[in-house]
Amino acid sequence: MCKEMILVTGGARSGKSEFAERFVLHYGSKCAYIATAEIFDDEMAERVRLHQERRSPQRWNNYEAPYAAEQVMVEAGKEADAILFDCLTLYMSNLMYGKVAIAGTFEEKVTFVKGEIVKLLEAARKTEKLIVFVTNEVGGGIVPDNVMAREYRDLAGWINQQVADVCDRVFYCVAGQAVDLKKMAFSFDDEGAEQWKK
Repeated sequence: MCKEMILVTGGARSGKSEFAERFVLHYGSKCAYIATAEIFDDEMAERVRLHQERRSPQRWNNYEAPYAAEQVMVEAGKEADAILFDCLTLYMSNLMYGKVAIAGTFEEKVTFVKGEIVKLLEAARKTEKLIVFVTNEVGGGIVPDNVMAREYRDLAGWINQQVADVCDRVFYCVAGQAVDLKKMAFSFDDEGAEQWKK
């Protein structure tokens, strides 16, 4: 059984969710889908419905985790061979602006959200199952014209780096194609880096 942690990232309509679902189904006979979205309007409800239609109840157990996702991760790990977490950027948004959001400076909010992500990652690793996290690349366009959007963009980038760092593999999806980034990624030679510090 595969026991890796995987990150799948990409832009809107890049095919990342479909790829992540197929990846999880490839490695698990019974899979868990952890959804982080909260439904506030009809348009979001329709998006959720379309996602749910792709997942047969014979293969999938569905869970909702807009908050305290580490607890749901533990529960899902008891039943499933593989777990799909969709998605990190919505979960981050819930933590930053939702009912558990803290008051304070942007730096304090970043510390809080990063701490919650650490809890999630620790719970994921302890399941000893295949875990696939889906996230969004939100910083590829122009610089947003308001503080809230800039803070969200910055934190999403930091969270993606935080998760990618501990994942075994990272896939980038574009135009329905998935590229294994960690296979292609440049890494610094630690010894060489130490030489520059002298």
